[in-house]
Amino acid sequence: QVQLVESGGGLVQAGGSRRLACAASGTIFRLRAMAWYRQAPGKPRELVATITSGGSTNYADSVKGRFTISRDNAKNTVYLQMNSLKYEDTAVYYCNMYGGFLDYWGQGPQVTVSS
Repeated sequence: QVQLVESGGGLVQAGGSRRLACAASGTIFRLRAMAWYRQAPGKPRELVATITSGGSTNYADSVKGRFTISRDNAKNTVYLQMNSLKYEDTAVYYCNMYGGFLDYWGQGPQVTVSS
């Protein structure tokens, strides 16, 4: 059974940094594409960043240049490094494993950016 366990959420000041981690188990992680989504109160869930099994990345325009998605296949973990955080980055952040019939989600840690 695939499990995604996230860590790294919390409170951070505007302009600060935070790194989220998502550890996967129950699958061959290195073969899987991964993504980070977020959902702010009263708003739909939005795609933040993706990374393929080969390491190619893509970002939402709102985070481009500030956030970096990466993966460590030896640790079965995907990361989201968030720099220059803004108040509007406040959201619940979800890790997602996708592709083919795969669609698994992490529990969604809260990231709160104080202005």
